[in-house]
Amino acid sequence: MLLEHLLHYKNRWKTKYNMTTKEYGKRLRLSTAEVDLILHRRATVVDNINNNTALDIHLKERGIPKKDVVSVKHWQSGSGDYRFSVVTKENLGLDENQIWDKINTFVEGYSPAYEPVETPGGNHLLIVNPADIHIGKYANEVETGEQYDCTTAVERVIEGVIGLINKSSGFDIERVLFCIGNDILHIDNVYSTTTKGTYQDTDGKWWEHYEIALMLYVQCIEMLRMVAPVDVLHSMSNHDYQSGFHLAHTLKSWFRKAEDVKFDIGVAHRKYYKYGTNLIGLEHGDGARMTLLPLLMAQENPTDWSSTTHRYWYLHHIHHKVKHKWLDGKDFIGVTVEYMRSPSSADSWHSRKGFTGAPKACEGFIHHSESGQVARLTHYF
Repeated sequence: MLLEHLLHYKNRWKTKYNMTTKEYGKRLRLSTAEVDLILHRRATVVDNINNNTALDIHLKERGIPKKDVVSVKHWQSGSGDYRFSVVTKENLGLDENQIWDKINTFVEGYSPAYEPVETPGGNHLLIVNPADIHIGKYANEVETGEQYDCTTAVERVIEGVIGLINKSSGFDIERVLFCIGNDILHIDNVYSTTTKGTYQDTDGKWWEHYEIALMLYVQCIEMLRMVAPVDVLHSMSNHDYQSGFHLAHTLKSWFRKAEDVKFDIGVAHRKYYKYGTNLIGLEHGDGARMTLLPLLMAQENPTDWSSTTHRYWYLHHIHHKVKHKWLDGKDFIGVTVEYMRSPSSADSWHSRKGFTGAPKACEGFIHHSESGQVARLTHYF
């Protein structure tokens, strides 16, 4: 369930971001009991617990009929004993089917009404570019030296976006450019492969990845619009060429009532964004050769090219930092091409091949409306 993932991760971060389950439930127009049920539904259900014998003993000792159990959380103590946290229908005092019917109706018709946010304004653009997140990628620490899964991905991006916002606090921000796509999803179909059919090790199912990624982006935009109006730009990418496109359009639907959130999410592989005298090009990095990008920018955007003096390409795909600069007739006017770092860790294949060791980070930039890029922001993990 879409809402299930939202509440699950909100609950996980509620301490860090100072939002209680009750407060978030109120925001979603659900009671605390309903929120608790959703959160517990994400736990391992009774029938799937590995050690049913221990659970049976636990229920028998407490006189709890197994048929009344809604969900169970279980773990092992330091001594190796199984511990259980059981939620029953009696605990909730609610009819489960009624709750889920209500939630389904709620999700199907839900479009948040975001109140306008008063921001101070200024003459700087904040670019937030969490690149190559790969929701669904799986890496086992025993094999690769680092753990990476859906939870790690989400926690790093949220931490990274908060870090970039904090680092930009000294600038008067007029707008935010939030770059999405760029392999936000690790696979593109039910067969756990990329768009071209390359099999990937995954954490969870394809539909879980989609819901988690959507809720992650919603959380990011909700934070960024507190800084300044947000322009969301999507880049098509090789791991999730189709599903990433669909995800971007779902995100646009979510914010369709937010007047301060705008979207450029067409299917074009190269996209351009103008801010003052800055012309910014974005693409995933697996398309046209890098050496062609400066002239492609001039050819595809001649009007914006002629009216700007600071031009940049921000690319992704390779997960590590590379920077190039081309100069034209005036050496202070150039086209800078830069690749973004990724917050994701190397999986089994990349680890075996030695494609590992690059710093993991979420990156951002500050552009002055007249002076071009004036600051580079990096949040390392």
